Amino acid sequence: AVGRWFWEIDRVLLVLVAVLIAIGLVAVAAASPAGAQRYSGGNVTFPPLYYFYRQLVWLALSVPVMIIISMMPRERLRHLCLLGCAGCIGAMFLVPLIGPEINGARRWIGFGFAQVQPSEFLKPFFIVTVAWILSLKEKDKGLPVMILSGALTALVAVLLMIQPDFGSTIIFATVWIIMIALAGANIRLLAGMAVGGLVGIVLAYFFYDVAQVRIDGFLFGEGDRFQVENAMRTLTAGGLLGMGPGGGTRKFHLPEPHTDYIFSVIGEEFGLIACMAIAIIYCAIVVRVLVKLLDEDEPFAILAAAGLACQFGLQALINMAVNVQLAPSKGMTLPFISYGGSSMLALSIGMGLLLAFTRTNPYLKRSPYVVKWSEGR
Repeated sequence: AVGRWFWEIDRVLLVLVAVLIAIGLVAVAAASPAGAQRYSGGNVTFPPLYYFYRQLVWLALSVPVMIIISMMPRERLRHLCLLGCAGCIGAMFLVPLIGPEINGARRWIGFGFAQVQPSEFLKPFFIVTVAWILSLKEKDKGLPVMILSGALTALVAVLLMIQPDFGSTIIFATVWIIMIALAGANIRLLAGMAVGGLVGIVLAYFFYDVAQVRIDGFLFGEGDRFQVENAMRTLTAGGLLGMGPGGGTRKFHLPEPHTDYIFSVIGEEFGLIACMAIAIIYCAIVVRVLVKLLDEDEPFAILAAAGLACQFGLQALINMAVNVQLAPSKGMTLPFISYGGSSMLALSIGMGLLLAFTRTNPYLKRSPYVVKWSEGR
């Protein structure tokens, strides 16, 4: 089974992910002293590499999960994702009722070390579920797949805004629009979705206080801009080559140096060239998947892999855009680089699914001889 997996898996994609994970370990080690200092206080004092050691533990759990998922057949993964989507949506109904309030939001469930964020795990399950719904049109042209997938997206958006989590709502809605476009949605529907998205942002501005504060700060420079301005100064403090590992000082003034603003820590200690290299790696992963799908014939696999790749790239793009002041603060981690427990595990599940949906059997490639034989048969 392992040998078959090795020949079927996209090894280039696997290497790119491994490089990101390695970069993430170095980045978390660099940011950990700042994060430990920020969250130490009272009777609690964290050692400088506290978050680095915890990241090693999360990776020891997450990487095997990613590999195991990537070895599973597509049909079994589809069933598991449907169950996972239903379970996560059920958990999101419970979050406002029993979830602890952290920084004015209820996004987690559980207590202490066992806290998880259901919306993070929902992302890959939701994408595969939507891909399955949209692919049903191949079997029955009369099924209202756009309406069904849209209703599921609307339900998720409502549950996210109750928490509230405006950033994740944007990601879910954007990925859904990308997927219905790939599924053949007409231009009028896509235009309507674009208008609806703008209306949604305007409504969020007037009725969602956090969104109003962040948009005002981003567009007009009003309110507390400490986070984004300090992140930008930290990012550029190291110049092109950086101050060297452990040489950064501005990172100690960042609000979340090991999670939301780890990209700025990389800029300070390893330079803008390192930041550009990381952006290129994210772009290479998305492009690699999309190019790989050109040889795929199954609609479900195409939609699922494309949706997973776009969600992965979009999350990375938003995080980097916040760090360079091109977007308002979102509270979103940088995939496989930021510190995080449930986030790392959820990303590993998503990447495992992506690796599974891009697997190819080298012995069943449709060469001209195979095509001629199959048509004659």
